[in-house]
Amino acid sequence: MSLDTSPAVRAVLFDLGGVILTIDFDRALAAWAPHSRLPAERLRAAFRWDEPFLQHETGGLSNEGYFAHVRQALELDCDAATVEAGFNAILVAEIEETTRLVEQVRRRVPCYAISNTNEAHMEQMRRAFPALLPRFDRVFASHEIGHRKPQPAAFQHVLREIGLSAPDVLLFDDLPVNVDGARAIGLQAVLVRSPDDVRNALALRGLLQT
Repeated sequence: MSLDTSPAVRAVLFDLGGVILTIDFDRALAAWAPHSRLPAERLRAAFRWDEPFLQHETGGLSNEGYFAHVRQALELDCDAATVEAGFNAILVAEIEETTRLVEQVRRRVPCYAISNTNEAHMEQMRRAFPALLPRFDRVFASHEIGHRKPQPAAFQHVLREIGLSAPDVLLFDDLPVNVDGARAIGLQAVLVRSPDDVRNALALRGLLQT
C-alpha cells in the first residue's frame, strides 16, 4: 500500500444515498405506473430533478406541495399517500458493509452524514432503518440546512457546525460532481462506487483497526 500524504482526518462525512443506503428511482416509477395516464417512457421522462424537486430538498416546498406537483406532472390518478409511498420506495436497504465501517471508524473520529434529501425521506429512513441515523454524531439534511451539494454553502455549513477546517474532513460521496465540489473548497473527498472504496480510503488514512 502506498503512503498517504493527505492531512490527518479529524472527522468523516458520509453521503447517505448511494454510500450508506441503496437507492433505486425505478422503484418509484414502478409504484406510480399503474396510476399514471402516461406510457412508461413518458412517465420516466416526466420524473425529473426539476425546480420543485430542488425546492423540496432545500426546504422551500413542503411534502404536500411537492407531491401535488408530482401528481400533476406524472398525471397520476391517486391520493397523496400513494404518491408518497412510491417516492419512499426509492430507499431500498442499508449497505451493511459500509455501515459496519462507520461503526469501526466512529471509535476513532466523529462521523457525520450529509445528504441531499427531504422531510419525507428522512421520516422514512427513521421508520424503515431505525439504527441507521443514530450511527452518526449528526446528520446534515439539505432540506434543513437550506443548501444542496455540491453548493459550497452546504459544505461550509457543516464545517462551521462541527468546528473544523476543510482539510481536516474526509467526505465519501457517490456523485463525481459532489466530490469535485468538496475538493474545490479543500475537503478530502473520495468517489464511492462500492464499499471497497470506503474501506481502502479509511485504511490508507489509518482509521481502521488492524
